[in-house]
Amino acid sequence: MKRFAILFTALLFISIYAEGQKAPKVDLKQLDKYYAQMVSDWGIPSATIGIVKDGKLVFVGAYGVLEEGKEQKPDGNTLYGIASNSKAFTAAIIGMLVQEGKLDWNDKVKKYLPWFEVYDLWVSNEVTIRDLLSHRVGLGTFSGDVIWYKSDFTAEQVVRNAKHIPKAFDFRAGYGYSNIMYIAAGEVIRAVTGKSWSENVRERLFEPLGMSRTITSPKHLDDKGNYVTPHAFEEGQNIPIAWEDWEEIGALGGIISSVNDLSKWMILNLSHGIFGSDTLLTKRTINMMWTPHANFTVDHTTKNDFGRHFSAYGLGWGLSDFHGRLRVSHTGAIDGMITSITLIPDDKLGVVVLTNGMNAPISAATNYALDRFLGTGTKDWSADMLKRFKEREASDTRISSIKESRVLNTQPSLPLEKYAGIYKSDIHGEIRVLYKDGQLHLKFEHSDYLSATLSHWHYDVWEIKWDQKHAWFNFGTLKFNTDNNLNVTGLDFDVPNDDIFFEELKPVRVN
Repeated sequence: MKRFAILFTALLFISIYAEGQKAPKVDLKQLDKYYAQMVSDWGIPSATIGIVKDGKLVFVGAYGVLEEGKEQKPDGNTLYGIASNSKAFTAAIIGMLVQEGKLDWNDKVKKYLPWFEVYDLWVSNEVTIRDLLSHRVGLGTFSGDVIWYKSDFTAEQVVRNAKHIPKAFDFRAGYGYSNIMYIAAGEVIRAVTGKSWSENVRERLFEPLGMSRTITSPKHLDDKGNYVTPHAFEEGQNIPIAWEDWEEIGALGGIISSVNDLSKWMILNLSHGIFGSDTLLTKRTINMMWTPHANFTVDHTTKNDFGRHFSAYGLGWGLSDFHGRLRVSHTGAIDGMITSITLIPDDKLGVVVLTNGMNAPISAATNYALDRFLGTGTKDWSADMLKRFKEREASDTRISSIKESRVLNTQPSLPLEKYAGIYKSDIHGEIRVLYKDGQLHLKFEHSDYLSATLSHWHYDVWEIKWDQKHAWFNFGTLKFNTDNNLNVTGLDFDVPNDDIFFEELKPVRVN
């Protein structure tokens, strides 16, 4: 009897404790109202937000319009470019090939791509599949993206040009987010399977998961219908721009999808690779992708909003802790669209945020949802992060400093036709400066979309007036370099932005 009483008391305690640990009941109407106000406050054209809990899509909120100035609204099936959230799909395909015995995580890249080469011969021979997927090869964050951005290079040509990108740190001694190394991973997939990355992601993931509206090229948007227009942001205005086709380099970010379809992807991962009765990803694969491969410093001397003790990158996923729980997440940004996917595996909770503008409250929307579903806080993330976003914008003086430094009433050193010619960039190919109708024009051999007219700024510096609107940059200058005899020798670019580094081009005159 005494043993029974002790057991009963213990079970009662466990029951009371478990009751206290239950997730709070979430007011979905209040959540919907909050998100509607958030989208209005941030001034973004649209946002579609989905929340998965316990294997079900429990919330879909769609706000704004598909295109600025038009009336059509988004819904759970509306298509957005998810950009680098595609990297987790790429890692999953590699994991499937490992499961099938067709490659190993630790295989050297040169085993499949004999021509693979980076900044150092020894490093080129040592880079593994895991190195590609965890951004620890030694290249700087976003370094070399100017090679593939809006270019006609094939994926292989982009990766071949990576040998001209200087190292940012020693091999495996730091973290540099490298889109080009994910393009290389896509080429490994092609070499192993004989099929493109697009074919693999469609056959191995989209079809089994029933992601019937998900595609890898905007060429198919009209076939599917119900898709957003991406927007640049300039002088306080959302400006509709064209879709960019990233299918050729899709392994870094080519997927176009919706909240409804991505909920199935989140459910697969939250179910540890099992979807319905099918095991697409084994526990070993999930664990490999969710294991830190590159670690970031966390300030352990100061409290943070998340109770965070570690932050890292796995394979295709960012990793950290959120109030004692594992947080698995990634963000993505393609021209005019910014997105995020976040998983809390312990609670079978997932949040996806899709937007079609450059001022995107993806973190605010995610953190607010996590707090509500986990009972971890009541902070107004939208107001807090909007304030910080505006402060960052105001503190960015790169463009204003250039404009303030302009010296008026100067003249070029040479007649305009003397600047015309062919300039060669090792990482990009020919860049032509043309003299026509009294003006200089800029043409990129492999990037027609980057053409521009040059307007004299001061001395031997010209303002770059792009022929098309771009999402990541809108102002820049180009300087003609000369030797002591005033022969033009090359070009220097200064295009302030955080993503596409034109200064890496370093063109020299060749004619």
